[in-house]
Amino acid sequence: MRVILDSNILFSALISPNTPPHRIYQAWRQGVFELVTCNEQLEEIRRASRYPKFKTILQPHRVGLMLNNMQSATVIDRLPSGYEAADPNDAFLLALADKSQAHYLVTGDKRAGILSLLAIGQAQIVTASVFCDKVL
Repeated sequence: MRVILDSNILFSALISPNTPPHRIYQAWRQGVFELVTCNEQLEEIRRASRYPKFKTILQPHRVGLMLNNMQSATVIDRLPSGYEAADPNDAFLLALADKSQAHYLVTGDKRAGILSLLAIGQAQIVTASVFCDKVL
């Protein structure tokens, strides 16, 4: 099963242990599902982890370890263009979900609107709690 985790889910996994995002990240590390990512997301994590609002809650070595771990995920190159999201920074997630034929796109960003799409291609777009209930 191929799964995409929105960057906000990955950050939540680092910030808040014993939460659905943390459970999902640990499940991937244990081989429960195949994590799919792309260079755009890896760069987004590098960039966003340096934002002032994260400086006090994200330890750089933990972000670095996560990025190193994500090198073992399936990394999709050359995403197609033409995907639109209410938050333009999320358009790459839709392209990634469609191109990779992912089964799930897990997001915590309800305001951006990708959750309201419900699906892209064959990927169901769900919250971390819903993913945990359905899969873990």
